[in-house]
Amino acid sequence: MSDTEEVAAEAVEDVEEEVELSVLDALKEVLKKALIHDGLKKGLHECAKALDKRTARLCCLAKDCENEEYKKLIRALSAEGDVSLIMVDSGRELGAWCGLAKLDADGEVKKAVRCSCAVITDFGEETRALTVLLDYIKSLGDGEE
Repeated sequence: MSDTEEVAAEAVEDVEEEVELSVLDALKEVLKKALIHDGLKKGLHECAKALDKRTARLCCLAKDCENEEYKKLIRALSAEGDVSLIMVDSGRELGAWCGLAKLDADGEVKKAVRCSCAVITDFGEETRALTVLLDYIKSLGDGEE
């Protein structure tokens, strides 16, 4: 009987893995892991330093950033260091994903601070979300060439 229980448990795990993970959900999870492992830089100053030192592995930039010079600088530093750039719709969303938000008792975001740019220098541990995100980045890179 223990053999059938083990097979059933493996089948349940396989079903959970097959659930499709969207790129934004994967990015959210990777940002949280990077924050835990102290590999997340937030804001123009920290991001520019990480991109300039070439320690950045992935850069996120908010589409709703009003300052064109800001966006131009981050894009140029990303291109110079050959760092992948992911555009996020909202700076408030990016801020919440980076841990710059206050949560209520239910775990919902109560107040979020805008963050126009975030850079990951250390992904932390290898997760399924990281694999999904890296595959997406690779597909973007293949499309440009």
